[in-house]
Amino acid sequence: MSEARHTGGDPAPTRLRRNRVAEACGPVRRRLGGQPAACTHVLPVLVVAAVVLADVAGGAGMVWLPLLAAGPALAATTNGPLGVLGAGLLAAATGAALGVAHGAPAHDLAAVQSALLAVTAASGLASALRGRRERVLAAVRSVAEAAQQALLQPVPETVGPFQVAVRYSAAAAEARIGGDLYALVSTPHGVRLIVGDVRGKGLPAVGTAALVLGVFREAAHDEPDLLSVVGRIERSLARNLEPDDFVTAVVAGCPRPGHLEMVNCGHAPPLLISASGEIGAVETARPAPPLGLRALSGQAPRLQRLPFGTGDQLLLYTDGVTEARNAAREFYPLADGVARHAGEEPARTLTALHDELLAHVGGRLHDDAALLLLRRKAAEETGRKTAEEAVCAPPGTGSTPQTAASSAQRVTPPECSRMP
Repeated sequence: MSEARHTGGDPAPTRLRRNRVAEACGPVRRRLGGQPAACTHVLPVLVVAAVVLADVAGGAGMVWLPLLAAGPALAATTNGPLGVLGAGLLAAATGAALGVAHGAPAHDLAAVQSALLAVTAASGLASALRGRRERVLAAVRSVAEAAQQALLQPVPETVGPFQVAVRYSAAAAEARIGGDLYALVSTPHGVRLIVGDVRGKGLPAVGTAALVLGVFREAAHDEPDLLSVVGRIERSLARNLEPDDFVTAVVAGCPRPGHLEMVNCGHAPPLLISASGEIGAVETARPAPPLGLRALSGQAPRLQRLPFGTGDQLLLYTDGVTEARNAAREFYPLADGVARHAGEEPARTLTALHDELLAHVGGRLHDDAALLLLRRKAAEETGRKTAEEAVCAPPGTGSTPQTAASSAQRVTPPECSRMP
């Protein structure tokens, strides 16, 4: 299954669940020395026992003894070199005992023992190489995790008057990151965000995504005009990309309450979900070329202005979502999915959409996919959140000792248990 990254929700429950799992699994891991579960260690012993049972039941003498080599061979897939050695010694001792019991000729018994020792040595080497590859893979995955945290920085659940949620899945589960990108920043010019898709895959796409996000985060703070932000990204890509590379992207901003600005550079049209539940694609009147191709087309992007009132939501996504196919080669109907799952909690909406998307494709995405949902909260929601934070503030956060003392004596309301 594709590796999924979920941000925009409360990270505290996730950390708590991980800590509980770690505490529960810690003693087991210590007993096993970090190796696979105990049931996998007994498989070589079961193989040897099965050979002994077959020999006793069939009475076929030396016929069954070569099968003892399956014990150390199987141990190489689940155990370390010492486990393989133990399985090999057990198989050799069992073979010697059975051979002597059946009165096997010395040269036949020596041949079987030599074969068992050779298989044990080869299996031990394979086990050592497997352990080395697993350690390298663990190190690579930790580096990928750090790169993901640096490239796709976590998006807060609430930014000013907006609720935000993000869902990201890399097609390569071990890579954790890909060519899709997203970012949301709060600037003196309002909240600004970008969702894009880099042409190509692999490390070059990741490098281009990092370049775009770095320029966007700087320009979003520096440039008062959204078109100037896009222009900064375009100039940077023109200097650094190959001629046939480009990035499709939607750059949006909320400069003042009730207003939304958007620049679409060859990307899929976002979905606007009104407070009444109406869903529509935000099509651009004059399509602009993807970022990095303006010099070839000569067309400049155009700024769109839309109303964005209380309860309205904006869903930005990449083509990994809309081009996901099921077994019948049918595309995922994103608008229909939004109609089924849209609600007042962006995190829940995206979780439902992502689960449905995975079910549609059979559990594994074949392209990177990103979803970002922005919702403007009502004034009463913002006030209620502020009041809950004030009531549920821990003791000692007041400005005076009297405030801290009174807060320590308060009874915690039920809603505080649901807050991060």
